[in-house]
Amino acid sequence: MNVLVGIILVIHVAVSVGLVVFILLHSGKGTGVSSLFSGAMPTTSSGSGVIEKNLDRITIVLASVFSATLLLLMVLYHP
Repeated sequence: MNVLVGIILVIHVAVSVGLVVFILLHSGKGTGVSSLFSGAMPTTSSGSGVIEKNLDRITIVLASVFSATLLLLMVLYHP
């Protein structure tokens, strides 16, 4: 296996685990793990607080990195 493919594969696995964790941290309708941290924080007019917005941003970044590593693995990996 190529060293570059191995590095990309390790990044891909780490990002996929992080993506699962951050998706599970999102709350449904005011309930969830993220509401435990933002219970005393005021919410904005859209209904999501600072922690929810940061969770959204982190999830979007992780999904983008996941997609990029997936495409790189599809191009570079030859069994």
